[in-house]
Amino acid sequence: MPSASPEEPQRSLGGVLDFLPPELRLRVVSGTAIGIVAFAMLYWSPGAFAVLTFLVATAMSWEWSRIVRGTMPDSGLVIHILTVLAAAILTARDMAGMAVIASIVGAVVVGALATGSGRSRLSSAGVLYTALPVIALGWLRSDETLGFLATLFVILSVAVTDVAAFAAGRTIGGPKLWPEVSPNKTWSGLLGGIGTAAIAGALFSYVSGTGGAFWLASLGLALGVVAQWGDLAESALKRHFGLKDSGGLIPGHGGFMDRMDGLVTASIAAALIGFSIDAFAPARALLYGS
Repeated sequence: MPSASPEEPQRSLGGVLDFLPPELRLRVVSGTAIGIVAFAMLYWSPGAFAVLTFLVATAMSWEWSRIVRGTMPDSGLVIHILTVLAAAILTARDMAGMAVIASIVGAVVVGALATGSGRSRLSSAGVLYTALPVIALGWLRSDETLGFLATLFVILSVAVTDVAAFAAGRTIGGPKLWPEVSPNKTWSGLLGGIGTAAIAGALFSYVSGTGGAFWLASLGLALGVVAQWGDLAESALKRHFGLKDSGGLIPGHGGFMDRMDGLVTASIAAALIGFSIDAFAPARALLYGS
C-alpha cells in the first residue's frame, strides 16, 4: 500500500473547512477554539469567568498601551493591568460600584503618568475601555439565577452580529458605511448583522425559555448596533495611528482588541440596561425587560 503524502493528513484534518480560503479557515479554527474556551469558563462559574475576562482584558491593555504610547512595558501599563485586576476582584466580591470607582482612579493615574508623552487622554481612556467590560460582564454573570443566560445572550448577540455583518458585506457589498474609518464595512453588512442579531434574539427566547421573543429580538438588535459602533471606534483608533490590526495574538484575527471591540461597548450597554431596570437583579432585568 503506498504511503500517504504529507499533504493528505492535512486535508483530512481540514475536513469541511477545505473549501474555505486559508486565511478564512484560520479565522474559523481560532475563533471556534476561543469560543469553546469562553463558553466553558462562562458556564463553569462566575469566578472562572472573572479569570477569563481579566486575562483577555490584560492582553487588550497591552495592545492599547502599545498602540497609544509605543514601546512596552512601562509604568502606565503596570498600573493599567493592576486596575483591571482590582476591577475583576471587586466585581467578583459583589462590589461593582467600588470597581467602577477603582477604574476611574486608575484611569486618572495612568493619564497622569502619560502626560509627558502627549497622549494622556487616550491612555486614560484605555483603562476604562478594558476595565468597564470586565465589571459589566462580571456583574451580569454574578446574578445567581439567570447570570449565565444573560451573559451568554450578550456574547452571542455580538458574535452573531460580527459573523452576519462579515457575510452580508462580502456577499452583497454595496455602499461603504464609513470608508474614512473602516474601508471594508458596508451598509449591507451593518443591516445584515443587526437584522440577524434580532432574529437570534427571538430564537434565544424560544430555545432558552427565558424572556419574551419581541423583547430579546429588540435587545439583540440594539446590542448589535452598539457592537458595530464599538467596532468602528476601535477602527478609528487604529487608523489614527496607521495600524491595520491591534496586534497578532490571535491567528487570523489580529489582536484581542480586534475581536472584543464590539463586546466592549455591548457589554457596557447591557449592564446599563439591566441597572436601569432593576439593579438588584440585572440579569433577569436584561432578559425580561422588567
